[in-house]
Amino acid sequence: MLVIRPTILKRTISSGLLAALLLPSLAFAQEGTLDSGDTAWMLVSTAFVIMMTAPGLALFYGGLVRRANVLSILMQCITCMAVLTLVWVLIGYTLAFGPDVGGYGLIGGLDHIGLAGIGLIPGEGETISPLLFAVFQGTFAVITPALIVGAFAERMKFSAFLIFSVLWSILIYSPLCHWVWGPGGWLLEAGDLDFAGGTVVHISSGTAALVAALMVGKRMGYGHEPMPPHNLPFTVAGAALLWVGWFGFNAGSALGANETAVLAFVNTNTSAAAGTVSWILIEWATRGKPTALGAASGLVAGLVAITPACGFVSPMAALIIGLAAGIICFYGIRLKEKLGADDALDVVGIHGLGGTWGALATGIFAIEALPNQILIQLEGVIVTIAWAGFGAYVLLKLTDLLVGLRVDEESERTGLDLSQHSERGYVLGSTGD
Repeated sequence: MLVIRPTILKRTISSGLLAALLLPSLAFAQEGTLDSGDTAWMLVSTAFVIMMTAPGLALFYGGLVRRANVLSILMQCITCMAVLTLVWVLIGYTLAFGPDVGGYGLIGGLDHIGLAGIGLIPGEGETISPLLFAVFQGTFAVITPALIVGAFAERMKFSAFLIFSVLWSILIYSPLCHWVWGPGGWLLEAGDLDFAGGTVVHISSGTAALVAALMVGKRMGYGHEPMPPHNLPFTVAGAALLWVGWFGFNAGSALGANETAVLAFVNTNTSAAAGTVSWILIEWATRGKPTALGAASGLVAGLVAITPACGFVSPMAALIIGLAAGIICFYGIRLKEKLGADDALDVVGIHGLGGTWGALATGIFAIEALPNQILIQLEGVIVTIAWAGFGAYVLLKLTDLLVGLRVDEESERTGLDLSQHSERGYVLGSTGD
């Protein structure tokens, strides 16, 4: 088993996504030294995570829908990039990483509205600027609501998507982020390990996706009409971009070009490969032929599962986590039929279940962990599911009252590209399903 020096693990846990970097209220009595190598890696990592939303996720999701809805998916992804970036700068960051209010570990204060007080000079013992950390974390806040889009694809109003995404980012994502990563966050203080977003990103989005799919309802013709992906090359290309971008997502969470970043990088690559292989093999064995869609789904499952664990486990553990993720998520996507949900793009099966497995696996395989780490991880999973699920339900109800959730029957049959955006994804050839 790989051995990590205690000082490295300490840095992983205590500085990997924590608040000493972020508190201008402490005035940084002693300034750190900005490291050009760490800064360069974090700039690249930030760009990689931005790439994950568009073009990565946009192409992955865009290829899975029918051709009359491809632009609606691309529009939702790029709108998340623009609107939620502004939300993060204005209010999200301070709620997530501002000084803890009241000492309860529930929410950050309003000290940093509009990134006020977030400067360029590293704090004591740090090597990158607080401002760079803030923009890196903003990319996580952008992609999390974007993941939920896959659950209600082809049938939600653009206005409803926009209202729900903004409210969910502020009221659900930011507090959860504070609990797990923020200064004094109560799950962090309880010992919950989430290196790069197993609970914060994947379980939360997967849970919200299930609630959204149930509340918005099934697509017209679901279960009776064929609804195959219209462009699998888009999906495979998007999955490949996600694989590359995920190195920024996971290895970037080490906050520098250091030993922990190397470990997270290797584990991310290993788990993605394992997830791809296990999905191909299980599909081949049960359905007779391996598919490109299965390979793409498996690699995303492997990436999702290793996210919370990547800085805490050995490469061999990452291989096991990825292999199991491919199998768990392969069978998990069938649950939507039993639950009566039309999770159009399998957000629940891959992100919800994959993230849950990864969070629990962190407790099983972490190189250095508390004796009851698996129970601490389970607590984090349960809390995240309850918070994200309840929050999604309330916010979708509110959105429904404001503008209505779903397009009318004629608009859905026409496709969201034309009915919501007055555009066609493809000018030449048929514009049908």
